Amino acid sequence: MSAAIVFPGQGSQFEGMADPWAEHPVGRGVLDDASAAIGRDVVDGCRDPEALSTTAFVQPAILACDVAAFRVLEAEGLEPVGAAGHSLGELAALVAAGVLDLAAALRIVLVRGRAMEEAGRLRPGTMSALLGVGTEEAVALCDEARGDDVLLVANENSPQQVVISGSVPAVERAEALAAERRIRAVRLNVAGAFHSPLMEPATQPLAAAIDAEGFRAPRFPVAANVTGELVRDADELRELLKRHVVSPVRWERCARALQTAGAEVFAEAGPGDVLSRLAKRVTPGARAVAVSTPAAAAALAAELG
Repeated sequence: MSAAIVFPGQGSQFEGMADPWAEHPVGRGVLDDASAAIGRDVVDGCRDPEALSTTAFVQPAILACDVAAFRVLEAEGLEPVGAAGHSLGELAALVAAGVLDLAAALRIVLVRGRAMEEAGRLRPGTMSALLGVGTEEAVALCDEARGDDVLLVANENSPQQVVISGSVPAVERAEALAAERRIRAVRLNVAGAFHSPLMEPATQPLAAAIDAEGFRAPRFPVAANVTGELVRDADELRELLKRHVVSPVRWERCARALQTAGAEVFAEAGPGDVLSRLAKRVTPGARAVAVSTPAAAAALAAELG
């Protein structure tokens, strides 16, 4: 069976998430390299609830854990047909595909985290998950609640889950409308209206950081969040990454593109199981596995041969 690797992003973190990978020599090597690059021990930081609550630490920490999980899968012999990452996780997908090395991706993500925090301070906003509705219904709700503010669908996660992003008053109006219609809305604990135009102040420093790094052609295609399509060109991946923080995450399309490309198994490399659970809703017929330990990585690689 052919596998696609999917990488979680911010929001999947939990205390001790680096510990399983630190016990494997390949995973430990990745975590040590990441610690040296960011000037803080990733494993210890992942045991610190305060550190895990800050965008500045949690983004590089998740990236390091994602890549550590992939490198263990790779060491066990797994060869994916493609990859994708949810939001921040797209940088891990680029590392896995050989587009960027880990050090370059960490340099980008450090700028990304700081720039997003600053954009959130300059142009305050928030995000809310709408459960039990798809993109079309969520777009209509946003149109009704927006007024003169910013409000849009930021994450197209599945036919039954979307995330909206925008100014606080607009999100509050949308949540009130959702309650009237018996749609469950869950406010997210985020530092800004990510994947919306309110993140525009972050685009210039992020683009400069991206342009400072060399991008290579991917070893296998990467499904890009901005378009939901498979990309095989380094320059296209670079330009799409520059639009990342102000564009919606079209995750449903990404998963379907990977399935169309031949993925029969979705292996979630990194903390949590959010993406493997989403895959079961988005890609019927495909198998989804959360690879949360080196033992799980070895078992999956052996099974897929």
